[in-house]
Amino acid sequence: MKRPWSGQEEKPPEENIPRHDPKNPLCPGVTRANGKVNPDYDSTFLFDNDFPALQPDAPDPGPSEHPLLQAASARGKCQVMCFHPWTDITLPLMSLVEIRTVIDKWAEITTDLGANHRWVQLFENKGAVMGCSNPHPHCQVWASSFMPNEAAAADKNQKEYFNKHQSPMLVDYYKLEKEKRERIVVENEDWLVVVPYWAVWPYETLVLPRRHVLRLPDLTSSERDALADITKRLLCKYDNLFEVSFPYSMGWHGAPTGDLAEAENSHWQLHAHYYPPLLRSATVRKFMVGFEMLAQAQRDLTAEQAAEKLRNLPELHYKIKRQQED
Repeated sequence: MKRPWSGQEEKPPEENIPRHDPKNPLCPGVTRANGKVNPDYDSTFLFDNDFPALQPDAPDPGPSEHPLLQAASARGKCQVMCFHPWTDITLPLMSLVEIRTVIDKWAEITTDLGANHRWVQLFENKGAVMGCSNPHPHCQVWASSFMPNEAAAADKNQKEYFNKHQSPMLVDYYKLEKEKRERIVVENEDWLVVVPYWAVWPYETLVLPRRHVLRLPDLTSSERDALADITKRLLCKYDNLFEVSFPYSMGWHGAPTGDLAEAENSHWQLHAHYYPPLLRSATVRKFMVGFEMLAQAQRDLTAEQAAEKLRNLPELHYKIKRQQED
């Protein structure tokens, strides 16, 4: 962190984004690349991705020609969900009611796509530095006929822990972090956000429910309200860290769905990951290269340091504060 920096610096996120851009394919009333016209939506808006990575009718590649050259069909469905009709707003600037609407939609999507897919991956890439090609507030959903690598590893590790301790891993981890109180960023009655002990990204966080719950649709109404609260508070802190619309990749992990939903999934605990790349400032990010790509990840600051820094930040968004001061 003290090393002089003369390497690449990112362009700060655009601050003066128009509320509605007739050329932005995610805005209400705009014609997308495939000729379809978005409705004049005033809340969330879900549509099938115009450029999907997964197709429901992907062909079967046939038998593999060699043990080292294995292939199988990857079928699924990709969707895009807009959080809000305005382009110049992000989750931390939305009202609790609006964020709750997003959460309810996430749960609905999980139920709908989970009926016929083994895995439903909800994720948001925020900011150009994280590969987001459109500033409009939105996330993606990829539902797959198979368990992806990260999901399969999470399933395996949680199952091994459960079989050994007869308790879900992340339920125990919640209790441990509540007791130690060293890496907590923000909390309320139903949720806990920590910089996990094993964090790789500088300001990585893990969002955990207090109750043992398998999937987003299983959350009660009060738990969803509490999740809206914890989401807004966390993301305000992120934005306030460098007073910039903080980039990240985030995603939800819950128990498998589809034909795997009926299996024994007690080892699973619903949780969300936030992976932000910024390290020193709004323009200097963490690069995962060299030793980290070829050997093992290393941290530039400890999980405890990162948690303390985030915890001590105000929860009033810096843009709202500026407006009040003006």
